[in-house]
Amino acid sequence: MVLRLKPRRGGFLRPFGLGWFIKEFLSGHAPYGSSAINPSTGAPQADIFKNYKEALIRETAKDRAVRAEERRAKRTKKGISHDRIDDLTKIYLARLPYKAQGCRYHSFVVYFSMLQKLKWVELTGRKEPSEFQDNYPEGQPRKYFRLTAAGKAAPEFAPGLIPIELFMANLQRLG
Repeated sequence: MVLRLKPRRGGFLRPFGLGWFIKEFLSGHAPYGSSAINPSTGAPQADIFKNYKEALIRETAKDRAVRAEERRAKRTKKGISHDRIDDLTKIYLARLPYKAQGCRYHSFVVYFSMLQKLKWVELTGRKEPSEFQDNYPEGQPRKYFRLTAAGKAAPEFAPGLIPIELFMANLQRLG
C-alpha cells in the first residue's frame, strides 16, 4: 500500500517539487535559472535550499503574471502582450515574500536527511568555513553533498511518491 502525503484533490500549487529540484540541481542541470554546479563536487545544503526558494519565487511570479495577463486579455478581448507579462513578472517578483514560497529551512533539512538515510545523497568530503564560524570557530563548516548512483536511479524524489514501505525497508536495512 502506498501512502501519499499530498492532498487527494488539487495537490500543492507549486510549479515544481522540492525532490525534483534537488535531483536536477545536484545533477548539474541548473533547473529554472538556478546556479549550475559540478555534479561531482556537489553543493552545500544551504545553497541548494537558497536556489530552490529563488527558483520557486521566479516561477511563481511568472505563473501569476501569465494568469493575470490571460484574464486581462479575455476581459478586454485583446491579444496577450508578452511585454506586459514581463512587466507583471517584475512587479510580482518585488511583491512575493521569501518566506511565503515553498518550505522552511527546517522542513528542507528533515527532507534532505531522509534522502541521506535512503543513500540517495552523500557527503563529498569537501568542507569550507561557514559564516557562523566567523563568530563561533567551533561551529559546523559547510559540507558538500552530491547524488549517489541510487539517487540518480531513483524514480521519484518526492516524499508523497516514496512508498512508506520502501522508506521503512531502507531504514531497517541501513540500521
